[in-house]
Amino acid sequence: MRHMSFPVLMFAAGFGTRMKHLTADRPKPLVEVAGRPLIDHTLALAQEIAPPVIAANLHYRAEMLQDHLAPLGVQTLVEHPDILETGGGLRGALHVLGNGPVITMNTDAIWHGTNPLQMLIDAWDPVRMDALLMGIPPAQAMEHEGDGDFTMDPQGRLSRGAGLVYGGVQIIKTDLLGDILQSSFSLNLVWDQMLAQRRLFGLSYEGKWCDVGHPGGIDTAEQLIASDV
Repeated sequence: MRHMSFPVLMFAAGFGTRMKHLTADRPKPLVEVAGRPLIDHTLALAQEIAPPVIAANLHYRAEMLQDHLAPLGVQTLVEHPDILETGGGLRGALHVLGNGPVITMNTDAIWHGTNPLQMLIDAWDPVRMDALLMGIPPAQAMEHEGDGDFTMDPQGRLSRGAGLVYGGVQIIKTDLLGDILQSSFSLNLVWDQMLAQRRLFGLSYEGKWCDVGHPGGIDTAEQLIASDV
């Protein structure tokens, strides 16, 4: 096990529209799964790797997440007046995270198996890689439709296409963020540059993963968590 250290950014700014009525009075990361807010499950994974800083970007009902996260030692960054999406949100957090590689995490999934962040750290090779994404074989991606987002070759290089579902966690270098002119943009724009340079890599997760971006994912995720007991 390698003991490299990366700052962590949890993406928590979205409106959670797929959650329908459940996000009428709270942000999606505070929707409970197995008695705990979704973001607490994500935070627990981050805390296991002891990063130098854990931050979260916020927008929708930001004050509720600030109140929840501040006592837990998470630095919060409120996007105002507009939401910045994943790329803009990461760029806006660099004054807290630093300019080196960063771990980013979506906050609407439950993982069952080895900590995916530790797997990424153990496989990270900055000489070859500009980003390393955790992918899920579709058969192990619960409550997710589709055949995947990326195809992975035997060396771990990614290309667009069916094969692995992006699980929402990665290590990514931040150098290319400054090349994007828009203030609000998706990290897909940065990934496209890395793909063109053959420097976007992936791993295939060995456990199970559940998408909790919609109400139907809650029961499935709770069953997955209960299977640990």
